[in-house]
Amino acid sequence: MHLRRPRPSRLLWAVALVMGGAALAVAQEPAQHRREFTIVAKDYVFTPDRLEVSQDDLVKIILHSEDVPVSFAIDAYRIFKRVAGMSSISFEFRADQAGTFTFYCNLTTDPRCKDMRGVLSVRAR
Repeated sequence: MHLRRPRPSRLLWAVALVMGGAALAVAQEPAQHRREFTIVAKDYVFTPDRLEVSQDDLVKIILHSEDVPVSFAIDAYRIFKRVAGMSSISFEFRADQAGTFTFYCNLTTDPRCKDMRGVLSVRAR
């Protein structure tokens, strides 16, 4: 008696090809469409406090706190990140909306955080 090994379905192969292609597309994002910023939070100030990108850029932010816990929020992009004091986090987002957007600290436990502000400027393509 000869047993045949089951073969993966064509659907599984198609899914694998699509998934692999999607990962490859992200990895091969052209350098001119990727922007990376390190923002330092210290003494209740973001440095730099102005970020300029083009619409549809992939933006990576490394947020580093040199003293107290802070947050980073951009309402229009639904970004709300928090970093503990003396540590860093990183995150990415696609700048798919042109315009000028305020980023700010939205922690309510420290009233001085409300003064931490900056601007993200996204130029239309």
